[in-house]
Amino acid sequence: MSQVLHTPPAPAPAEADLSALAARHGLSVSGARPSLPQYVRQLWARRHFITAFATAKLTAQYSQAKLGQVWQIATPLLNAAVYYFIFGVLLGTSRGVSDYIPFLVTGVFIWTFTQNSIMAGTRAISGNLGLVRALHFPRAALPISFALQQLQQLLFSMAALVVILLCFGIPVSVSWLLIVPVLFLQFVFNSGVSMIMARMGAKTPDIAQLMPFILRTWMYVSGVMFSIDNTLKRSGMPHTAKVLLESNPAAVYIDLMRFALIDSFHAHQLPHHVWAYATGWALLAGVGGFIYFWKAEETYGRG
Repeated sequence: MSQVLHTPPAPAPAEADLSALAARHGLSVSGARPSLPQYVRQLWARRHFITAFATAKLTAQYSQAKLGQVWQIATPLLNAAVYYFIFGVLLGTSRGVSDYIPFLVTGVFIWTFTQNSIMAGTRAISGNLGLVRALHFPRAALPISFALQQLQQLLFSMAALVVILLCFGIPVSVSWLLIVPVLFLQFVFNSGVSMIMARMGAKTPDIAQLMPFILRTWMYVSGVMFSIDNTLKRSGMPHTAKVLLESNPAAVYIDLMRFALIDSFHAHQLPHHVWAYATGWALLAGVGGFIYFWKAEETYGRG
């Protein structure tokens, strides 16, 4: 009798075989992270959503303003005008720089592409929790779509940049074809950094308040308003500082775009191995950022 009383009950067959039963019928945990190849396939399947979402965001960005989409071009031009007055006129950074206004406007436009992509990416998850919680889709679609939105805005701005270049006597040349690979590499880089910041911003939303200060500091060392090549020639910086300035990814993409567009910006003003830098940064940020974001896929929108 005592043996009957003290014998522990056998586990219920339904509980013991629950995981096996689920596996047999192809069931999985809701919201579980897919494998990396499967995640890439899911993302590719939603490419039309990514494009449509980016276009809709771009269209709605200035929908409440009376000038509407004119601000897509006016905003970076006004920024360039302010930087020209402060840095080109008051601080004299235009000395020794040929075609300074095209030089400056190109730097502002290309930097704005990176800056806005990263800022939008930081809020990609935390600012769209309703969408994340309501629909099932690969969350990487959000930071990528925001980077695509900024690329679309840059292409609008490039129309104004072309007019400025022609007004200052810079002819159309074959080197303008380099715009395509430069923008592609910069877009991959921006998307990767946006995904890194999206994951960090999803966990700690306060990062979005810190990013403007970080980005402003980054801008000041990226040669947006001055020539890094001229500065390095005149300064007695240690070799390590020179390498850091020349390999700065923002500066690399800005200088490559200047080389493509401005005929007075020559190859000797570019850092050595500049295309290797541009490709390496794109691969490092793009692939690394994508994997880093994917690893936390099941956590987005929870809590």
